[in-house]
Amino acid sequence: MARKVVVTGLGATTPIGGDVPTLWQNALKGVSGVRRLTDDWVEKYELPVKIAAKLSTPADEVLSRVEMKRMDPSTQYGVIAAREAWRDSGIEEVDHDRLAVAFATGIGGVWTLLSAWDTLKEKGPRRVLPMTVPMLMPNGVAAAVSLDLGARAGAHTPVSACASGTEAMAVGQELIRSGKADVVMVGGAEAAIHPMPLASFAAMQALSKRNDDPERASRPYDIDRDGFVMGEGAGALVLEAEEHALARGARIYAELIGTSVTADAYHITAPDPEGLGATRALKAAMFDARVQPEDIVHVNAHATSTPVGDKPEYTALKAALGNHVDQVAVSATKSQMGHLLGASGAVEAVLTVLAVKERKAPATINLEHQDPEIPLDVVTTARDLPKGDIVALSNSFGFGGHNAVIVIRNH
Repeated sequence: MARKVVVTGLGATTPIGGDVPTLWQNALKGVSGVRRLTDDWVEKYELPVKIAAKLSTPADEVLSRVEMKRMDPSTQYGVIAAREAWRDSGIEEVDHDRLAVAFATGIGGVWTLLSAWDTLKEKGPRRVLPMTVPMLMPNGVAAAVSLDLGARAGAHTPVSACASGTEAMAVGQELIRSGKADVVMVGGAEAAIHPMPLASFAAMQALSKRNDDPERASRPYDIDRDGFVMGEGAGALVLEAEEHALARGARIYAELIGTSVTADAYHITAPDPEGLGATRALKAAMFDARVQPEDIVHVNAHATSTPVGDKPEYTALKAALGNHVDQVAVSATKSQMGHLLGASGAVEAVLTVLAVKERKAPATINLEHQDPEIPLDVVTTARDLPKGDIVALSNSFGFGGHNAVIVIRNH
């Protein structure tokens, strides 16, 4: 029989909280982390989108000057979140040969890559730093976390766009279930509030242009939604074999009972309008978890606030949950912190674990006129979840047709 997988540590740095307690309280309150950008490059490059959700606590307030210099911002964020999760887990002794890492990113070291390119063009190859490649490579964050913890049972880097952080959860679960590791640090990190990604996303009409009203720009399921808001940050969770956690007397937040990963094979950027790949992912995750649609109480939805993305997710939820979808409390937390791309699934996993543990669903803000074609029970102010067993889903869907779903249950 496969080993049970539990969550024993949480960490995060986000636009609405530089640690998990602050993130959670602000998620319940419905605080927006979206602001107008004040960077010089916004005007220099005449970017049409001038809003984003930056970290509420800058990395240089947490890391040393040496660490800041040697890591790309995406890696900085991942290390910050992983360290908090590790402290939170209370693990004092561990077999490092049984400790693994699965830390994801969607884009990786974009700041390092493009800065080094500018240096090469303007100053020549002698001025390019030798640490450039280790800093920009997508596996840089997983490697840094592995080095930080001394994790020797593998350091994995799922790269599946906006599904990356959730896919890391699936990797971690499999490592423990299969007996290849006892403890896995999983998570996702992203630092892509940079003029190039912003320009590209704007060119494909994916970003909100509510430049004069940033806090109300991210509005999942609203009839007037016009695109997502770029966010940044990282989330991390310590996954542990249940028997390992119980043997050391660990505090257990919740149990990870199911995961799934599918692909649309439909289009590089557009989701399947029928939500077929997402439906398969939802059904597969519930099958893996051995739960039925009527067991689901809460969903942390992907819900990016794009005109083309929110409806297929509803279609998939309806197909997977049937009429029970009307009884499920749905939170769309990107309304508060924007879209953290490869980090979004990890941060939302943290929120889903806390929703199950605390029996509260976080708020969805800016839903003023709900799209009649998306008749979900959206949680607009934090809501208590019912007594008894709590089973929740967290969904992530990404460019490339990537779909990933996790199932969390109270322990």
